[in-house]
Amino acid sequence: MKRFFVSSFVLLAACGGGNAQPVVNNAATQTPPAAEPKAPTEKDLFRASYANPGGMWMPSQMMLPQHLETFKKMGVTIDPQKLSDPLSAPLSSIVSLGGCSASFVSDKGLVVTNHHCVQGALQNNSSAGQNLVENGFLAKTMTEEKSAGPAERIFVVQAYKDVTKEMRDGLENVKDFAKREEESEKRQKALVSACEKDRPGLRCQVSGFFRGGQYQLIEMLEIRDVRLVYVPSRSQGDYGGEIDNWEWPRHTADFSFYRAYVGKDGKPADYSPENVPYQPKTHLKVTTAGLKPGDFVMIAGYPGSTTRTATAAETHNNVDWAWPTRIDYYKQRYAIAEAHLKDPGDTAIKATVLQQGMQNGLEKFEGVLQGLSKNPDLLKQKDDLDRKAKAVAAQPGHEKQKAAIERMEALFAEQKKSQASDFERGMALSGSRLLTTSLSFVRWAEERPKADAERKAGYQDRDMPRALASQKSFVKSYDKTLDRAGLKLGLLRAAKLPEADRPWLTTLLGVAKGTKLDEAAIEKVLDGWYKDVQIEDEKVRTELLQKGTMAQLNASKDPFVKAALRLWPTVKAEEKKDDTRRGELMLLTPAYTDALKEAVGGALAPDANSTLRITYGTVRSLHPESKDSKDWPFTVASQLLAKNTGKWPFNAPERQLTAFKAKNFGPYADPTLNGELPLNFMSDLDITGGNSGSAVMNDKGELVGLAFDGNKEGLASEAVFDTKVTRTIQVDARYMIWTMDAIDNADHLVREMGLEPKL
Repeated sequence: MKRFFVSSFVLLAACGGGNAQPVVNNAATQTPPAAEPKAPTEKDLFRASYANPGGMWMPSQMMLPQHLETFKKMGVTIDPQKLSDPLSAPLSSIVSLGGCSASFVSDKGLVVTNHHCVQGALQNNSSAGQNLVENGFLAKTMTEEKSAGPAERIFVVQAYKDVTKEMRDGLENVKDFAKREEESEKRQKALVSACEKDRPGLRCQVSGFFRGGQYQLIEMLEIRDVRLVYVPSRSQGDYGGEIDNWEWPRHTADFSFYRAYVGKDGKPADYSPENVPYQPKTHLKVTTAGLKPGDFVMIAGYPGSTTRTATAAETHNNVDWAWPTRIDYYKQRYAIAEAHLKDPGDTAIKATVLQQGMQNGLEKFEGVLQGLSKNPDLLKQKDDLDRKAKAVAAQPGHEKQKAAIERMEALFAEQKKSQASDFERGMALSGSRLLTTSLSFVRWAEERPKADAERKAGYQDRDMPRALASQKSFVKSYDKTLDRAGLKLGLLRAAKLPEADRPWLTTLLGVAKGTKLDEAAIEKVLDGWYKDVQIEDEKVRTELLQKGTMAQLNASKDPFVKAALRLWPTVKAEEKKDDTRRGELMLLTPAYTDALKEAVGGALAPDANSTLRITYGTVRSLHPESKDSKDWPFTVASQLLAKNTGKWPFNAPERQLTAFKAKNFGPYADPTLNGELPLNFMSDLDITGGNSGSAVMNDKGELVGLAFDGNKEGLASEAVFDTKVTRTIQVDARYMIWTMDAIDNADHLVREMGLEPKL
């Protein structure tokens, strides 16, 4: 599930798709005709006509007049004041998995998220003889719950503090831009250090908003013992596979459960059989009461990144170069994964996980470009908003703001000159786990002799446990065949650059300048590297990570370590260049977002940055006026039966098909859907990558589903939010609980969530 945002007049929240419903509904509201039709209320009329303008809102923004007025007109039960406090229910139940979103749903630390968010944990516990990626997993008791892996985390926010003053005051007096960046990082580290001092188990971070115009210090409990509880089989949780990704209608059971564990003292601890379930301060109530078209819904989660406050020039560069280039790379990485899906041993399992990730990103960026090309008005909206922001800066008394924006755009134009080389270098280095790991060893060796406070962020004492956990889980995600193929791809792509733009490549490979770098030459280098590699050994890696010195690295015979050392001067030079650019931009970009905010009347949602956000809207299909069942905002069991072929990815388990055919739906059936079981539903909510697994709540703050995808028509909202077509796709809580109750024998978990199994 992905989504990006940008609205030329960003005011609220949006994102969604269409859904199917085999009943004849009222075309205006998509609700079935009642036996005795009732006159619609003002609330009904407002919800039916509501056009979500988009926005992923910080909790502190929920008391803006625009939200208060909308909630009032919609007749929303929950007090917006509650949504402005992230430390109180229901927001205090929402957690981050460090890439996906999730929520507590019991007082015993039970956490619900998406099926596709736990693939790493399944891979960590899989083998050729026990393929949990395909078969899923159910622990009938807590003692059967499996560790999700040493690197898995659940982050529970404990406190927020505005630190804008501490981060920004006086930076303009630091005239050397590289030193300004250094000063900014120094302040950030000092805030984090003070926050974590003598408080083991806490993870603090400083997050920037509005492109550096505002900063928050966020305290999080870092739960390190995370365990697999229940995951449906792939044929349920990934039903439809890549064919259905970003499409509607959907029929996917995209949900799974973790449990958070802590030491007996209630504090975070590494995995141990002696640990006990974490007791959260609050947890969401799961309801099977269901929804109907037009109902209010909201999502709380941790969206990863968006580009909506980018300038028009940045957006056009993304459209013309950045996104097409990334699409081309993703296609090639996808082809690598696809070529190894039937390899023996663990390679096929790891290729499957790689393929899923590449395919999701590929389709997202393809959808962004397709949406913008089909609707040129969206780029025009971006251009218009950009002009309005600059008009604000051109007003008398705004001379500094105007100059800042002009200088910002000049820096972006300069950066474009090296963007191709920068991109290909980044992809080449990140294409191999062995190479990125070796580069991290060099960094650790360089930083370790320094005082902890003087080290670069990410390489301090606080970061070692996480780095060590990553090395311990290395073997579960690393595969030599896939690693070599990924590195070869990156090197071949880089070799196509003009020689003047890739001096780093000959340095990395250890060949003379002017050497012909064709496929044969690169294969020869890689043959030697992978033949003589030593850091596949966990003992070697952990020793270098924890104690490695530059002298030890220089004495290493590992070819990847040698390559990292050769490239290190280039890495440092590029880092210096980037630091200088960032140091100058940090006082320029806020001028642009301030102008944007004034241009839209004050209600501007900042770009997503993996911090808690709220988006709200209504249950709504892509075509509310349509009477065609595929266009309704709910999908149902009979549609899956019609869609099922018995072959992947439309191969639901036989036990599920049997229950569907018998219409064994019990109380989970919806009488307004001809007594069928609802599977997925659509809304006009605004989400992006990172929102996967986000709780979808009704106007009482109860969990009614999980966000897991969006529609391809709305993907252009990465650049400009498109109110008309952006939709979010959710798995209905009724389908979740029915699957647990009727199909997968997870009754004990149903009871733990405060519900009673009915089938």
